[in-house]
Amino acid sequence: MNLSNRIPRPWVDRRNTARLLLTTELDKLPADEREIVERFINRKHIARNVLHEFDQSMSFGERLADKVAEVGGSWTFILAFLFVMSAWMGFNSFVLHRAAFDPYPYILLNLALSCLAALQAPVIMMSQNRQAEADRAQAKNDYEVNVRAELEILQVHEKINALRDSELSELLETMRRQDMLLTALNARLTPGDG
Repeated sequence: MNLSNRIPRPWVDRRNTARLLLTTELDKLPADEREIVERFINRKHIARNVLHEFDQSMSFGERLADKVAEVGGSWTFILAFLFVMSAWMGFNSFVLHRAAFDPYPYILLNLALSCLAALQAPVIMMSQNRQAEADRAQAKNDYEVNVRAELEILQVHEKINALRDSELSELLETMRRQDMLLTALNARLTPGDG
């Protein structure tokens, strides 16, 4: 069945457009999709800055985890850490050769590195989990915007079809009137048989 025949003219009903696009009744849609369609019908905006909203709702611990992950995952941290480890080993091996507080197998350094890794890894994982949540929220918003855009495009198509149908019927009516006028003019100009 032609979609343009099922939509009332001369204007296009947004609720009907949404129902036809989704090929189901609005009440049968899941709640999140129904909300998208209702926003479309009521001409409300869907697009929003999800990351800004997400950043506003972050707790102190989440902001701290993000900072630790940002610093711990940088070349500055890696190079500074290599420098500190080299200085530690050099100082204990060469400067304090006989009275080193952490001699060669560097047990204290290994303990410090283990503690740092034990604390840093969960904090970085918390930051990654929070980032994954932000990504999911962004993806959900993108989906909502895409559905809205699809509905809007269908709406534009329906309006164009309605205009085309209206203009086509006007053109046919004009052609019919012209044909009648030509027939009448032809009848006047053609002499009768009598």
